Amino acid sequence: MNLRRTAAVSAVAAAFVLAVASPAAAHVTVNPSTATQGGYTKVSFRVPNESDTASTTKLEVSLPTDAPVGSVSLKPVPGWTATTEKSKLATPVEVHGAPLTEAVSKITWTAAKGSEIKPGTFQEFDVSLGPLPKTDQMVFKALQTYSDGNIVRWIDEPTTDGTEPESPAPVLKLTAAGAEATGTAPSAVAVAPVAAESDDSDSGSGTAWGIAGLVAGLAGLVLGLLAYRKAATKP
Repeated sequence: MNLRRTAAVSAVAAAFVLAVASPAAAHVTVNPSTATQGGYTKVSFRVPNESDTASTTKLEVSLPTDAPVGSVSLKPVPGWTATTEKSKLATPVEVHGAPLTEAVSKITWTAAKGSEIKPGTFQEFDVSLGPLPKTDQMVFKALQTYSDGNIVRWIDEPTTDGTEPESPAPVLKLTAAGAEATGTAPSAVAVAPVAAESDDSDSGSGTAWGIAGLVAGLAGLVLGLLAYRKAATKP
């Protein structure tokens, strides 16, 4: 009887943990989420439809003017019309040796009738960007408009403590050229000597201990099942 009570308590506790740890509602994201400063990249703005009764009819994405890019190209999406807006830069930046005084600051995708993002589906909107600015990140604030007139504002910038805000904006993290290669090279060199020093005796010993552990685990499982059946048969 105690075993049954323990199992029930464990199940309730597990359900509570899953409920607490359930992921936040899906939101507009940019994929991939990382790129290299100074380079060109293709990103996809992924838009899930979160409404059970309405469809997404429009997406507006703002590009940061404090970290502008000189080239913005859009991939056509069947059934959607895309437009861009440019803004004057407060401080011109140099791109390929020429001053950039204005840049694309907003992209708007609008669905034709019948092409909306329906409940339970998502759509991706591809954009080519570059050269990417020499900054740590680009924050793309987005507005998602539904057919019932509801507008969801994905505009919250990243927090300093690492927690996700309530309505996070898509964020593209930017790393300096060569940073990733520099960080991974030493680990590859360090692993090589360890692999070279291992021998057959270590392998055999590890296998033996592994078999012993498996036998002990199976024995414990059998004893546990027997104890449970014995407890279950008692009135």
